[in-house]
Amino acid sequence: MQSQDKKQTGPSAKGQTRAENRQDALSTRPESAARAESASRAETLARNTETYRELGLAIFIVILSVIFQIRNPKFLSLSNIKDMLANTAILSILTVGMMMVIITRGIDLSIGSTMALAGMITSLTVSANPGISPFLSLAQGMAVGLAAGLIIGVLVAYFNILPIIATLGLMNILRGMTYLISKGKWVSAYQMSAGFKSLSTGTTFGISNLIIFAIVIYIIYAYFINQTKTGRYIYAVGSSPDTAELIGIKRRRIILLVYTLMGLLAGLAGVLWVSKFASAQGDTAVGYELNVIAATVLGGVSVSGGRGKVSGILLGSILFGILANALPLINISPFWQQFIQGLVILAAIISNVLLQRRNDRIALKKRVI
Repeated sequence: MQSQDKKQTGPSAKGQTRAENRQDALSTRPESAARAESASRAETLARNTETYRELGLAIFIVILSVIFQIRNPKFLSLSNIKDMLANTAILSILTVGMMMVIITRGIDLSIGSTMALAGMITSLTVSANPGISPFLSLAQGMAVGLAAGLIIGVLVAYFNILPIIATLGLMNILRGMTYLISKGKWVSAYQMSAGFKSLSTGTTFGISNLIIFAIVIYIIYAYFINQTKTGRYIYAVGSSPDTAELIGIKRRRIILLVYTLMGLLAGLAGVLWVSKFASAQGDTAVGYELNVIAATVLGGVSVSGGRGKVSGILLGSILFGILANALPLINISPFWQQFIQGLVILAAIISNVLLQRRNDRIALKKRVI
């Protein structure tokens, strides 16, 4: 009898265990599905917020343009629009690099000095070799910027130096190198070849070369950041560095990459800068990094990392260019110009912070525990 009981209780116990496992599996499925749905809602909310922010920025640009047009009918003239876009091109090129840096929770204060050093070296080379190809000058300036960015990337990624400290130190070093190389002298327009100056002042099919440079860079960057695996890794590192490493992303390599690309673009911008103004000086682009950071933040790139869109930084650059172009046209004092630009930047940062807090609260309410 005992053996028969054992034979009967064995299968019944196994059956009961299987039933419990099925019940546990069925109970966990709704929970996992709810979590996935919650994550999807949070992602959709973030995308909608970025869209609304860009829409609001676009509307703000339209309103400002109408106001400036009323104050000065020349503002929306074709010639002024061309000048404004050409003057904004260098800024917009630099915001591409700054976007990547800020997305990874970094900052680069050295780009103004990188521009000065790259511009000075290429200008001295052109002065000594007037027949050199303008494209070789571009390559030379980009190589200088790439080297500077590579140094910063190594310091930040592999020596764990805070980005603001590393870039602040390189900012002074590179600026000092510019003065040492130039011996405190300028390279003026008459020392530069016509081909070199035409890099920025020339036109192709009636469009400023500066605008063409900016368009090409934006097309390449939009594909890179949105369509490639490396682009997605950049967002992942900025969103959660520890999680990115846990899933196998080489965080240090990504950080090294973004600072190197930032330096590369700063070197390119330095060459275009001295070509545009036909003058290379030791104090070229002093403080320009603040304009770049401001335009990037205006475009909705989150200073906490992980968020930002190409269309946003384009709108931010255009808004910054409009302010720089229109305020002198309506006879605003230079002192008030800086004040107004500062107010707009501060308002953009505050709005970004408030929107992010709102997103966090809504995501918390929708989260399924």
